[in-house]
Amino acid sequence: MAKGFSNPRATWDSRFSTADYIFGTEPNAWLATHAGLLKPGMRVLAVADGEGRNSVWMARRGLEVDAFDISPVGVDKARKLAQASGAQVNFQVCSVEDFAWKVGEYDAVVAVFIQFADPDTRAALFRRMKSALKPDGLILLQGYTPKQLEYKTGGPPNLDHLYTEALLREAFGDMDIAELRLYEDLLTEGSQHSGQSALVGLVARKAFGCHFR
Repeated sequence: MAKGFSNPRATWDSRFSTADYIFGTEPNAWLATHAGLLKPGMRVLAVADGEGRNSVWMARRGLEVDAFDISPVGVDKARKLAQASGAQVNFQVCSVEDFAWKVGEYDAVVAVFIQFADPDTRAALFRRMKSALKPDGLILLQGYTPKQLEYKTGGPPNLDHLYTEALLREAFGDMDIAELRLYEDLLTEGSQHSGQSALVGLVARKAFGCHFR
């Protein structure tokens, strides 16, 4: 987990210990914009899904969704959101290291603002995400770029946790990159992602015959 947190679980439990959903209850804007790629019946993994806004949204659209987060407090709120929304999500409490990653399990892996990960954790996580995809499976990823340090409207203060185009092209260059866009937008995703932001969005597809470890 992020080297900046001496106790990541306690840190996120503390952040999520409020009645409000700190990232909101609506899906991430980048994810919602690409809703057409996510078809009913697809099996999807939501990585470090926090309070459940993205997993619940996908489940309501007819997807079979697994989701995990390190924070029991966050997952409890996610379960409550799912229940209130009439959505079925398989939630688990675990870290990215402890999740039971399986090869070729998912039609899509969704990773939205998972920038708690330091470079070593991130490299291992990206490999696991790719390995978890079925052939022709998709990765949908959203994150902040280094310019976000100027805006300070969300995300980590650690430069090496942020994404550049070169970093993502290197990490996912063994996939078919359908879209990789650096852009700026005004985010209104709860109290933690609020204001003008420097963003990057990735859509990458695992080619048939590709195997990752």
